[in-house]
Amino acid sequence: MIFGRDIGIDLGTANVVVSAMGRGVIAREPSVVAMDRNTGYLLKVGAAAQRMLGRTPGNIVALHPVSGGVISDFDMTERMIRELIRKAVSFSLIRPRLLISVPSGITEVEERAVLDCGIRAGARKVYLMEEPVAAALGAGIDISGADGKMVVDIGAGTTDVAVLSLSGVVRSASIKTAGNAYNEALIRYIRRKHNLLIGDTTAEEIKKSIGCVFPKPEETSVEVKGRSLMTGLPQAVSVSTADMIEAFDEVSRQILDMIHSVLETTPPELVADISGNGIVLTGGGALLWGMDKLIEGSTSITTRIADDAETCVASGIAKSLRYIGDMEEGTLNLERKRRLRE
Repeated sequence: MIFGRDIGIDLGTANVVVSAMGRGVIAREPSVVAMDRNTGYLLKVGAAAQRMLGRTPGNIVALHPVSGGVISDFDMTERMIRELIRKAVSFSLIRPRLLISVPSGITEVEERAVLDCGIRAGARKVYLMEEPVAAALGAGIDISGADGKMVVDIGAGTTDVAVLSLSGVVRSASIKTAGNAYNEALIRYIRRKHNLLIGDTTAEEIKKSIGCVFPKPEETSVEVKGRSLMTGLPQAVSVSTADMIEAFDEVSRQILDMIHSVLETTPPELVADISGNGIVLTGGGALLWGMDKLIEGSTSITTRIADDAETCVASGIAKSLRYIGDMEEGTLNLERKRRLRE
């Protein structure tokens, strides 16, 4: 029997990662829910619901309730969080406290939606933490000192760039251009160049297979199957790593422009610190081949990919749970009083 539990949730566009006090990351599920359109009954959550995408009959709908890092379908997000809490805490006499990560560019309305959603899902209190802060903690970066550190968190729905010092955010920016935008760019590119239509799942597979944003030592290619826009019949074409760079160029440029913009507004002393400390990449988008090389070449600042980049935010949330009692309920919490270290 569990008498109380503090739970951390990385509420991502592609995945929801759940962590618990003293247990670390305990669940990772795709941010997908499946429901019966006629009855409103929740059928599946996570991986089981994801398998239904594009394969459901008319009365069943599978959808992503989180888009661009924020809630797009309140009711479905509430049900998804409730189900994840149920899995994390099988039985409790006291409702858990939730610590949820949010993009640094979240608006007051979007913030209130997350807070209300957490309460309605069964939490007794909800706390928020900006994703770059959680990502830095999860990557093992000491942000308690006065020297500046830069984190670029590239998720599925948003890219967050932040300069951190004294356990808080000095400068930050967030855009809804990230991993999903690369998939969309690839779909448009193949449609334009080959008159071939592919789906999101195929685009994601190609991106993981040969996707790159910087020239590879050796060019490779894969066969891509889709539906011809000319004949309506199945067709296969060859796509190379050079095609990937061309397809991804516009999206990569937007991310680079945001990094430059944050650096340009950062105090000179902190920019000097960042030049020495380097830039740390987190999030699944950081694993796109050559992302570190692209950013390093554009900024002339040493750039590295964090270990376990995909789970850095969730790990940072898990570390922060030990200090949840010192946080202020219902606000973005940039912990300034303690050094959040293992």
